[in-house]
Amino acid sequence: MSILRMMLREIQHQKLNFMAATIAVIVAVALFVGAVTVSDASRRETKRLMRDLGFNLLIVPKNTDMADFWSRGYAEEEMPEEYVTRLDNLSAMTIRHLVARLQQEIEWRGRRILLTGVIPERRARKGAPMGLNIPRGEAYVGFALARAMNIGVGDIISVGDKQLIVKRCLAEKGNKDDIRLYAHLHDVQEILGKPGRINEIEALGCLCFGERELARIRRDVAEALPDTQVTEFRSIAVARSEARAAMDKYAAFLIPVVFLGSVIWVGLLALGNVRERRGEIGILRAIGVDSSRIAVLFLGGGSGLCPGLGAGPAAWAAHLSLHI
Repeated sequence: MSILRMMLREIQHQKLNFMAATIAVIVAVALFVGAVTVSDASRRETKRLMRDLGFNLLIVPKNTDMADFWSRGYAEEEMPEEYVTRLDNLSAMTIRHLVARLQQEIEWRGRRILLTGVIPERRARKGAPMGLNIPRGEAYVGFALARAMNIGVGDIISVGDKQLIVKRCLAEKGNKDDIRLYAHLHDVQEILGKPGRINEIEALGCLCFGERELARIRRDVAEALPDTQVTEFRSIAVARSEARAAMDKYAAFLIPVVFLGSVIWVGLLALGNVRERRGEIGILRAIGVDSSRIAVLFLGGGSGLCPGLGAGPAAWAAHLSLHI
């Protein structure tokens, strides 16, 4: 009798045991695959959430006084807009998601506001583009500014000699963004009379190795743009690093535990199966069935050698002896 025929007869006779063993193996494999899938999905979601925290690097003109920058909220010094293109074209650059901005505090409707011009990211090398994507002729209004001036979506506002239509009133953020008036960079350049000028570049950099990676980024930027300086938003960088480390620890613990548990579960099922049929194994070995053939029967039939309580070991061995 062939091995395949023996396995099929065993499965046919021991349907319940075979189904139980098959389900156990399927569940064990499903648990492992599920753990890997969940871990990968969690890592991608964490990466997306960390990206949504915002940029973690700021590039400003080299002679910017950072004390004045933090008190004012923007750099008074300026640099050419083409600096963004120059950085973006460097294949070895360790930063991505470059977004140029031009900001200035102005008097508007009797209030001091921050007029901020942004330009859509030219090329997102990895993931979705970051930053606001404001078409020309449109404006986004900060929460406090919209509420104080009773500005709503669809209103047409005049800023300098330019008219803009309000497309969004932003949610409350609890910082200077609430008094910002956002528009396309080129619209703001026209309003301020500063064509082709920006005063900062926001970027996202991988700071997995802390100060060492930051030093490398500063070196790369200095080589490309020697008249600029790089500042790190420390709180955002730390949040990204800690979230990434937590996900790595989670994956390093969960996947091996699930894998080991699955292996032990299937192994115990096989061990119990073999222990229950030591007598039949002994008879088969005594009549000349080699161990490899017996192992194939276990692996293929799933439920063991004995074809059922109605047919005893001696009957099975006698039947087998006629065909080997």
